[in-house]
Amino acid sequence: MTLILLYLVVLILVGAVLFALGSVLFGRGERLPPLPHATTATVLPASGVTGSDVDELKFTQTLRGYKTSEVDWVLDRLGAELDSLRGELAALRAAYGLDDDEQPAEHAPAHARSDES
Repeated sequence: MTLILLYLVVLILVGAVLFALGSVLFGRGERLPPLPHATTATVLPASGVTGSDVDELKFTQTLRGYKTSEVDWVLDRLGAELDSLRGELAALRAAYGLDDDEQPAEHAPAHARSDES
């Protein structure tokens, strides 16, 4: 009985040493170092958000955070929707011969229409 207990203790010690050695050599498996406290990697442009911007989003992980697979699924859907809408908008602008900055007169801001009349 003591021999089995001794094997068990040695096995646990060898496992702990291997785990500690692996942790020191390989780290925690992160691609980037952890962010400083009270900062975030979540960045979006002020305007013109694209699907690739959504794909590149990073969220800070917390103990009681969101389920990663659900957040990834929603971000994938949002990115695809953004790209689809931007493609439709570009096609409509091309069909009506508008540049990206031009707007039809009926959709122009009120201050721009008042200058024309």
